[in-house]
Amino acid sequence: MLLAQLEAFVEASRLGSVSRGAEALFITQPAMSARLKGLESTLGVELLVRTRRGVRLSEEGKAFLPFAQRALEAVTDGRQLVAELSRGGEGRLAIGAAPAVSTSVLPGMLARFRAAKPNAQLIVRTGHSEEVLEMVLREQVELGLVRELRHPDIVETPLYDDELVLVFQPGHPFSARGRIKVAEVASEHLILFDRTSSYHELTSSLFRQAGVVPRGVMELDNIDAAKKMVEQGLGVALLPHTAVAPELASGSLESAKLADANAIRRRIVAVRRRDAGPPSGLVSAFLEIPAEPGRAT
Repeated sequence: MLLAQLEAFVEASRLGSVSRGAEALFITQPAMSARLKGLESTLGVELLVRTRRGVRLSEEGKAFLPFAQRALEAVTDGRQLVAELSRGGEGRLAIGAAPAVSTSVLPGMLARFRAAKPNAQLIVRTGHSEEVLEMVLREQVELGLVRELRHPDIVETPLYDDELVLVFQPGHPFSARGRIKVAEVASEHLILFDRTSSYHELTSSLFRQAGVVPRGVMELDNIDAAKKMVEQGLGVALLPHTAVAPELASGSLESAKLADANAIRRRIVAVRRRDAGPPSGLVSAFLEIPAEPGRAT
């Protein structure tokens, strides 16, 4: 399977015509047809259905097209990286990060990394921990910053431990007290974020173990929205300390500890493919950057 064959297939699919695809690639129509036939012969299926109006994708063609497009994109990215390195660049590092990490700790880490490696090209993608793990396994990113996940094909490097803290609006009745019982929290309107996150499950598990049911629940899709609701006095929340450290420092939120429950902590790790070998280059340089949770960027 040749790169030229993939280019011919993608262009013919995009334009719906073999002749227009040939024009886009600056080759003759016979050469274009030969590339397409060669690709179909290699795969053993018909990718394009010829009609009087041009061509359309067969079912097999529809299935194969995204892979052909990604292959061409990967080659293009590789060419750009090689060109950058030849000009004295430091390379490219692609990082995936879970929401709680990307909105709190990652910006500071990237700023410190950029100061150490000013010529490095950075690419950041976000998603839930499981989605970031899949990015790592598919080699879409070199590093994933996620909660601890057990998978045989990855290795984990601990970054920091994050703790859920009870936060509320200044002036709330909880303000005058240092420790609050879980049952008292349940008597308040509880603000939760992102039902698919592990933080949501940790919070829900806390109330289940205490045998209490929150008086009312407001479920939001991100931490920033949850913080705003708490700041407006619409309820209390258990949020990652790294995410609320700026608000606690500024006084727009206050916090207290739970009197009858153990601290709820979650370890944040950097994951990479096990078969990638020992970290080197930009990956190694990034892992040497301190996470410093709660530090202003």
